[in-house]
Amino acid sequence: MGELFGTDGIRGEVGVYPITSEVAVGVGRALAVALQHQGQSAPQVVIGRDTRESGEMLESGLTEGLTEVGADVLLAGVVPTPAVAFLTKAMTADAGVVLTASHNPYTDNGIKIFDQDGLKLSDDLEDHIEQLVMDPPTEIADARARHGSIRDVGNGEAQYVDFVTKTLAGRKINGLHIVLDCANGATHRIAPIIFGELGAEVTTLCNRPDGRNINRDCGALHPEAAAKVVIENGADAGISFDGDGDRVIFSDAKGNVVDGDRILLMCALDMCERGILKDNTLVVTTMSNLGLHSAAEEKDISVEVTDVGDRHVSERMRENGYNLGGEKSGHIIFLDHASTGDGIVTALQVLGLMKQSRKKLRTLAACMEEYPQKLVGIPVHDKPPLEELPEFSKVLRKCEKKLGADGRVIARYSGTEEKLRILVESKDPDAVEYWVDKLSEAARKEIGQ
Repeated sequence: MGELFGTDGIRGEVGVYPITSEVAVGVGRALAVALQHQGQSAPQVVIGRDTRESGEMLESGLTEGLTEVGADVLLAGVVPTPAVAFLTKAMTADAGVVLTASHNPYTDNGIKIFDQDGLKLSDDLEDHIEQLVMDPPTEIADARARHGSIRDVGNGEAQYVDFVTKTLAGRKINGLHIVLDCANGATHRIAPIIFGELGAEVTTLCNRPDGRNINRDCGALHPEAAAKVVIENGADAGISFDGDGDRVIFSDAKGNVVDGDRILLMCALDMCERGILKDNTLVVTTMSNLGLHSAAEEKDISVEVTDVGDRHVSERMRENGYNLGGEKSGHIIFLDHASTGDGIVTALQVLGLMKQSRKKLRTLAACMEEYPQKLVGIPVHDKPPLEELPEFSKVLRKCEKKLGADGRVIARYSGTEEKLRILVESKDPDAVEYWVDKLSEAARKEIGQ
């Protein structure tokens, strides 16, 4: 990855490089030329966005750059990220772009690009686009002979609704009472429609975006908001999406949070029982709890582990033909249905399982016993290699030695924020608290903001 692209596209604070209208124009031009290099003389690009107030500004810049050098733009408006991935493939477009910063506050935004198959771009193509942005070749000027067109996607939202509904594959969700927390984000309009049309009783929260309230004390980062309403209303489940709708966290009828690990395992067990879990294998990241590994092993389900990021999970799944994988954070990929994580698709699979099995979410989520675990994010002013931090690396080695086989520690820099993430997991909860405090203290001393 270079100066522009991080682990999940281009992301940062609005108005500060690289999240400016000028960069958006440059990325639009570069993307159009990169697609032309691949043989598409008049490429088509789908653009969607979440509800941030800066979305229209970036959309305008990106559209200007794309059309200036001959690409045709299909505007999808405010839709979930997975809807853009779906529409790109369904409409045989050459690329899709989502303007979102996912779970970050409204002051951030980003540019995420999908290829023609609805998959995240390869490192090579991202590097090529970045090079074209940084050093525009003369051919960009030459390409201006054809000016691209701009039009609305049209019935794209209806196509997406039809697609996600069919992923239930005959299962039902009618009669279930659910609480939907739309995070004042991209699912605010479409999610209540989908679940309501399928016969669920829907109580909707945080579906009035104002451009600035996306993810604010709601959504997947704050599932307790939905959990409270679940208890108050006697609902069957709470469903909390993040701002762009590609991940989801649940809460059961008692208000207990059900994270991505439990979602993954309950779905893996169901798919295994139905004989549709490819190679009886589940793909997770290093952030998944050791309790998931233990429970999966007991049920003869293999678990493969990748680096953090749904991109790495998706790549492993496609390389080896697996069809279920995801992250503890709620990015769940059902590769038989979608090319990327989709919060609405995931919610439908879980609700369909509840209805089919006649089991409460709490019962299904009891499929694993979680090791005590704590994850913290330490704001940092710089990101030097951790081994170059004498005090932090010393504490890290001590922690690893003390935890031994009964626990683990992971320290890594965030790919989307200026933070060092520290995760400690152990059978001993006191050890978790102790080592998180020690590691956090050392990190703040050496690189803290």
